[in-house]
Amino acid sequence: MNPRTGLVAAAFLLLAVPASAEVYRNVDAYGNVTYSDEPSDGAEAIEVKPVTTVTLPKPQNVRETDKLLEEVKREGAVYESVSFAYPENNQAFNTGSGDVQFEVQSTPGLQDGHKYEVTLDGQPVGQTTSGSVTVSNVFRGTHDARVHIVDENGVQVKTGPAITFTVHRPSVAN
Repeated sequence: MNPRTGLVAAAFLLLAVPASAEVYRNVDAYGNVTYSDEPSDGAEAIEVKPVTTVTLPKPQNVRETDKLLEEVKREGAVYESVSFAYPENNQAFNTGSGDVQFEVQSTPGLQDGHKYEVTLDGQPVGQTTSGSVTVSNVFRGTHDARVHIVDENGVQVKTGPAITFTVHRPSVAN
């Protein structure tokens, strides 16, 4: 082996070993805290956790994501509207069990692989292809609901206007 090759190999080995330096914490008589890479009287060695790094996606992957988003927009453009048929906006009703049945509709109807998704107070509560979703044990009070059309991957392709409704439930107190 050539000595020069050995030197180059040794240099690469040194570069491959991660640099690890000790960090020392020292508190002086006045309570001031200092940190140093050199030990001093009364200093304690502390362990420094590795720095978190973030790897950004490659530009070609970003372009592919943009293409997918364009495709989702095209799918959503197929639908003129999606909305609730029931309950109506600002409706109030009594339900002893807390069950609320949502009826949804879209123009045109659902494409193959798509579903209606109902969210209640921002949380998904059901999906259907039939247009009817029943949510059990809805608490009394005012709630916000929204209907979305989602594709086979669960991506929202169309969102309808939000509605607000109020549930009245009997209680032992009244």
